[in-house]
Amino acid sequence: MTTDVHALIPRLPEGAKSPTATALDIPELDACVHCGLCLNACPTYRVLHLEPESPRGRIHLVRAAADGRIETNALFGEHLYLCLMCRACETACPSGVQYARIAEKAREVLGPPGSPVARRVLRTVLRYLLPYPRRLRLAARALFVYQRIGLARLGSAVLPRRLREMQAMLPAVPARSFTSGRIYPAQGERRARVALLSGCVMSVLFPDIQEATVRVLQRNGCEVTVPAGQICCGALNSHNGEAQSARAMARRNIDVFLNEEVDAIIVNAAGCGAAMKSYDHLLQDDPAYAELAKRFAALTRDVTEFLADLGVVKPAARAAARMTYQDPCHLAHGQRVRKQPRALLAALGADLVEMEGSDRCCGSAGIYNLTHAEMSMTLLQEKMEAIRQTGAEMVVAPNPGCMLQLRYGAARFRVPVRVVHLVDLLDEAYRGA
Repeated sequence: MTTDVHALIPRLPEGAKSPTATALDIPELDACVHCGLCLNACPTYRVLHLEPESPRGRIHLVRAAADGRIETNALFGEHLYLCLMCRACETACPSGVQYARIAEKAREVLGPPGSPVARRVLRTVLRYLLPYPRRLRLAARALFVYQRIGLARLGSAVLPRRLREMQAMLPAVPARSFTSGRIYPAQGERRARVALLSGCVMSVLFPDIQEATVRVLQRNGCEVTVPAGQICCGALNSHNGEAQSARAMARRNIDVFLNEEVDAIIVNAAGCGAAMKSYDHLLQDDPAYAELAKRFAALTRDVTEFLADLGVVKPAARAAARMTYQDPCHLAHGQRVRKQPRALLAALGADLVEMEGSDRCCGSAGIYNLTHAEMSMTLLQEKMEAIRQTGAEMVVAPNPGCMLQLRYGAARFRVPVRVVHLVDLLDEAYRGA
């Protein structure tokens, strides 16, 4: 079943033109030939079978808005924000359409999603929390106290259903955070000097994975610097209509990281890596930063990509569990990194069973599982069934959003699996755990 994309959004009067039309002058629009090969790759189209909820349909809507034929109103925004930005359509597209660039530009015109109150809250988080590591640590500390003194249990009893579900997605917040401003020496002969992104979510919710990443890099002959002054990569800002703040965050990170003499900038979160590798596009019109952004993007590597290309030191201990691998969308589709994580698992001697649709989105997609819970849970249920069918004891998912979503899915849909980051497995093997 298909629906006319124009029928869902009011047309402007004859001769009139939307005031936002010029802001939607996007060169990438011209690359789409509307062949439809993206349709079955798109999670929302596979669920709804509606043309406006496909990449082709959304591009058609943006083209109509750019031509001034339809309004960029709330309904237009609903179609643009129902997209998970998983970029599976980019992998499927024979014309090489950069869909994410089209969608991000349209969202920049729209601003953050949701009701007026939700928009204000999200804008506050994106502008005044994520770019400030100290504020993030304070927020994490407050959540830690909230969980430890029993308020979380009380919340589970008295909060509205949606807030209870959001609370259930939170992991146990650790008492410590991973902080920047340190240098870790290589073990043995130094093979490379690298800089590590401490990140926002990774630093406060997964400090153990950050520490494991440092140890794995050290064990592979890398001197690791975690530069002071770095901030969140800006991925969530770019995806949610806050491109101006994303550019400011990108400039800050470029200044900090390019001040280091390193062979690579290492990232262990797929969404962050995809955003950082796109700094050159984000800042292409900035005369002071365009060339610097190209240098930065060229240095950025996912940790699995870097270790596989460097030549990982094989651990003496071998992986014993039967496992499956979840391709994070922004690693597989955004960065085209697929073989390298599997090569590292092979080096561990892993009993790897591929799941059906390993590169289909799990429904996390940044904050999508909060803003579009129903669609997110539909996709998560599909993913957990695919995991169940493998008979795996463990799911390897080298991305924090995927890990949080899959752990929640394992509990909700009663799938008995352990969800881990790939560097956790390497670290355990090196330490003989």
